Amino acid sequence: MISKNKLKELSKYKTGKFCDQDDVFVVEGSKMGVEALMSDFEITTICATEDWYINNRTLIRKKISPENTYEVNDSDLERITALKTPNKVWMLLKRQLSPAVETQKNQPTLVLDKIQDPGNMGTIIRICDWFGIRNIVCTPDTANCYNPKVVQASMGGIFRTNIIYTNIENYLDQCHNNNIPIYGAVLGGENICNIKLNDKNIAIVIGNESKGISPNVQQKITHKIMIPNIGGTCESLNASVATGIICHEFLSK
Repeated sequence: MISKNKLKELSKYKTGKFCDQDDVFVVEGSKMGVEALMSDFEITTICATEDWYINNRTLIRKKISPENTYEVNDSDLERITALKTPNKVWMLLKRQLSPAVETQKNQPTLVLDKIQDPGNMGTIIRICDWFGIRNIVCTPDTANCYNPKVVQASMGGIFRTNIIYTNIENYLDQCHNNNIPIYGAVLGGENICNIKLNDKNIAIVIGNESKGISPNVQQKITHKIMIPNIGGTCESLNASVATGIICHEFLSK
């Protein structure tokens, strides 16, 4: 069981302020809870309903000590959840330090230029997980990967993807120095359907939802590409949708 004082203590993590302050993030829901248990992230607290605990007790016992695991009911979950409807399990995890960018053999690195919508960010992480892209390099003002909406939208991808916040212009300069091609979707680019990669060790730049790739970053692009507007009526694509199309075209051939 869990005390009222403990519930009060945990409820503060509904706001990003205390998560940032304590260098933690929240994971909620059955699927995401299992993903967290199978990850290499440190879990500091688990609050779960009796049935969820019983179904996952083997994983739980391998991951966290019993004194940091609490059996709760739906009413308890409502006090600590940020979701409209609580879903069986609530976890608090330690954030991981941003790793260095490690070039993956025959695998792209995704570079995000000021992606600001948490839903887009989470979906992009999920797309990278789907296509096996392990490195995402972001501008410092890109949406925080530990934002609860990002974590939920990633559907577990947050646990399998290295997300690095840095000066992407410096990173792209390093790509130039190492002869790594840099692809970015801009007006007047080459039709992506006509491109066949001999080496998939590339950088793919995705621009801001409303402004696209910033001018300074555009100057770093070595290969300008475009997704053909077959319908001819829609003005632009959602950033995460564009990411999915580009990853499919580059990685499925």
